[in-house]
Formats: sequence, structure tokens, C-alpha cells
Amino acid sequence: MRHNKKFNSLGRTASHRSLMLANMATSLIMHKRINTTLAKAKALRIYVEPLITRSKTDTTANRREVFAHLRNKYAVTELFNVVSQKVADRPGGYTRILKTGFRLGDAAQMCFIELVDFNETYNTSKAAATEKKKSTRRSRGSKKAAASAEDAKVEAPVVEDAKAEEAKAEEPKAE
Repeated sequence: MRHNKKFNSLGRTASHRSLMLANMATSLIMHKRINTTLAKAKALRIYVEPLITRSKTDTTANRREVFAHLRNKYAVTELFNVVSQKVADRPGGYTRILKTGFRLGDAAQMCFIELVDFNETYNTSKAAATEKKKSTRRSRGSKKAAASAEDAKVEAPVVEDAKAEEAKAEEPKAE
């Protein structure tokens, strides 16, 4: 039975699972994106997101707590110096899981897990979409009316100038 089962054991003992998640978290922090199975990625997301939240406040106690989980001083330094600066204003959801299909050998579902703020190709297109979206809908009608009024003002003198030139051109011919 699955009474009180809160996590996926991934078919491993507790010590093997904790070391595997620590190694995967270190790789994710150092490389910003890793390829793994979907089950491992979901377990890794639960493991690494509290560590990233803890890295937002740089204290000795937080560094020691994160080091107890990661067991790699270079990953801890990268997390507190680089990653925490990028995610400082994000309230959560630091990772993204992108499904990539099935593995040929055993048909396990594969995916990428990545840190959200470090995928520049995805962030630039999303930033451009939000910039276009800044205009509000309530002022749409007045902008169109103002634009058409300005166009009418610009076109009217052009038409009058053209008529005046035609009249001047006809006067010398009449004489």
C-alpha cells in the first residue's frame, strides 16, 4: 500500500537516492540544464528548489545547510554567487521540465530539466512578447481616433499644395 508515501523512491535505497539527487543537483547548478528521465527530474525539482530559495539570503548558516545537501563546494559557490543573483526577484518555480520523448532502450520518458532564468533563447522571445503587450485595451479607441485625425491633418495641406501648384502651372499657359 502507499499510505503516507510523499516521494518517489525511484527504486533505490535512501542513501543511494540522496547521493544521486545531490549529484544531479550539482550538475544542474553547474551546467544549468541536464537531460534525465521524467521521474528523476520531478524528484530533482522537489530537491533543488528549496536549496535555491535558501541561496537567496547569503549567510553562513544557509551556505552550510546547502553544502550538507550538495556536498560540493564549487556548486555551492556557483549557487550563491551566480544563480541566486538571477533568481532574486522570482518568488519560486526556478526549474522547467521539457519533455523530449522516449528512450530507445527501455521506452523511459526523457526530458530536460533546466534553470528557468538561464535559457536565453526562451527568455528573449518572452520578454519581447511582454513588451508588445504593455498597451492597455481601454485606450484603444482614442488612439485610433487621434491617429486618424493626425493623418487627415497631414493629408489636407498636401492636397491643397498640389491644387495650388496646378493653378500656378495653368496660369502661365493661359497668358
